[in-house]
Amino acid sequence: METFSHDLHSLFNQLGMNSSKESIEGFIRDHNLKQNETLAQADFWQPAQRRFLKESIAEDADWCEVIDQLDALLRK
Repeated sequence: METFSHDLHSLFNQLGMNSSKESIEGFIRDHNLKQNETLAQADFWQPAQRRFLKESIAEDADWCEVIDQLDALLRK
């Protein structure tokens, strides 16, 4: 059985983004979500990234917990 690490580093990798600690911190610093905006609705995602986020949430995939974590971090 394979086990995968579902943390911010691996989520950023999955989204095709730089996953260094500095890049993740910069992304969180430079982006935020509006009050009623879902993470997948944010305008800073590419179409494939948006689709991945929507599908992961809709399917209650293994990624949901870390996606929720990113969502919370982007609500300043």
